[in-house]
Amino acid sequence: MINTSKYTRQFFPIANPEMRWAKKTYIEKAPKWCSVDLRDGNQSLIIPMSLEEKLEFFKLLVKIGFKEIEVGFPAASETEYTFLRTLIDNDMIPDDVTVQVLTQSREHIIRKTFDALKGCKNAIVHLYNSTSLAQREQVFRKSKEEIVKIAVDGATLFKNIADETGTSYRYEYSPESFTGTEPDFALEICNAVLDIWKPTPDRKAIINLPVTVELSSPHVYANQVEYMCDNLKYRDAVEVSLHPHNDRGCAVADCELGILAGADRIEGTLFGNGERTGNADIVTLALNMYAQGVEPELDFSNMPEITELYERVTRMQVTDRQPYAGKLVFAAFSGSHQDAIAKGMKWREEKNCDTWTVPYLPIDPNDVGREYETDVIRINSQSGKGGIGYLLEHNFGYVLPAKMREDVSYTVKSVSDHAHAELSPAEVFKVFSDTYININTHIKLVDYHFVRTPEINVNLTVEIDGDTKELSAVGNGRLDAVSNAVKKQLGINFSELTYEEHALAKGSAAEAVTYVSITLENCKKVWGAGTSEDIIASSINALFSAINRSIDR
Repeated sequence: MINTSKYTRQFFPIANPEMRWAKKTYIEKAPKWCSVDLRDGNQSLIIPMSLEEKLEFFKLLVKIGFKEIEVGFPAASETEYTFLRTLIDNDMIPDDVTVQVLTQSREHIIRKTFDALKGCKNAIVHLYNSTSLAQREQVFRKSKEEIVKIAVDGATLFKNIADETGTSYRYEYSPESFTGTEPDFALEICNAVLDIWKPTPDRKAIINLPVTVELSSPHVYANQVEYMCDNLKYRDAVEVSLHPHNDRGCAVADCELGILAGADRIEGTLFGNGERTGNADIVTLALNMYAQGVEPELDFSNMPEITELYERVTRMQVTDRQPYAGKLVFAAFSGSHQDAIAKGMKWREEKNCDTWTVPYLPIDPNDVGREYETDVIRINSQSGKGGIGYLLEHNFGYVLPAKMREDVSYTVKSVSDHAHAELSPAEVFKVFSDTYININTHIKLVDYHFVRTPEINVNLTVEIDGDTKELSAVGNGRLDAVSNAVKKQLGINFSELTYEEHALAKGSAAEAVTYVSITLENCKKVWGAGTSEDIIASSINALFSAINRSIDR
């Protein structure tokens, strides 16, 4: 790189950290969730949401199960104010949902914020001011004492207005840019605010520790969180909240380690939308817990619906590889992956498994509204016999013999390779059907008749390139007799005839399918398939399919 010497570490690690969090293996219960999609997420959009779009998004968040939703900065603009008043005046906030509003520590802004909340049953008023060394020196040019005074003055005004109005809203304080603040100073200013509010276990205050800019690895943040949890006053009356941004791509890890370190609450957004590289992705966080058997207390069972609404109102895109939600995150193109998934699914059926352990799928796609048939096994030139066989079986009811699956896979992959395209399930079936089922390109079966004497005698009527021909022979079974007639009277030599048959699992209950292989003189094995409502007809059709395919070789 050009010049690494101009960069320095702007964070302040904890000296001799306890690191009790590092001894924990997993998160045992979900934190409280607060969606900030309508504030932090909205302010980061190129085109902020309209009032109607915000209302639709709010309803979605309630439906998912969020009990705390930050709805905006009502003193900042008329749009934000109108949105909050619309929710309150139209009684759109459920009794079990608390709305959160943000305000800077400035008197006229705080008063307007409380005015905007009139009539609201449940609210959190969120006070913040920046505390980092860089902001103190470069932006505010104020001392630590002056920065503490800003926070204390705001907290005092909160309390005074609450006394004047008789409101019992909950309060939240954020030392903005916490990760760039000396830990002892962050603790000092938070405790100074708590001393004003004097929270109780019945009316807890929230101390939010934002990763306003991600400056360190997640373990450093976890140590900072643990330090604060250990040393905050009124700890039994305080909810420690985290609000990580994603500048280093570690926001989810910051949250997970921060919860292990003692945090009670997470502020984030759906799919991680937010300033710069975004906020913590609550979808990923919640479903990471779900994948380890922890109830996330949020409902993402209809991910396609959530994704569609999110993309429409935010004009953002959920990328194809977005964890749990992307179009391709459950898709397996690799042949070995497809084979493992297919076998894992078969194992579940055979063993009637209570737990989910399917290879390559951390959660059951059905749990988030995805379909095995269209979302899991995806077919292109990289696919394998296991995936193609799984698709044909589960979508169309064809249970191919193991050796035939290999043959079919090469055929399907060749089509995909030449088209430079993925094949849909319908396209895969068309390739299979057109290539293997009831093929009569050279020799067409017109009629047949069997007589037992005691061997099986067969009389066949066939068309060979348009000319009708009668064939007859005997055999120790029907298929053997037909095979002998073709070899004897048409001069087509093959050996090692094998076949398997079953009723079609999907489609007509009366229809049967047979798979036949023959081995040519050059030792090449050729497969064919036949279908019919009559099992004898399906086996003869399969044999003629194989014979016709052998002629094309």
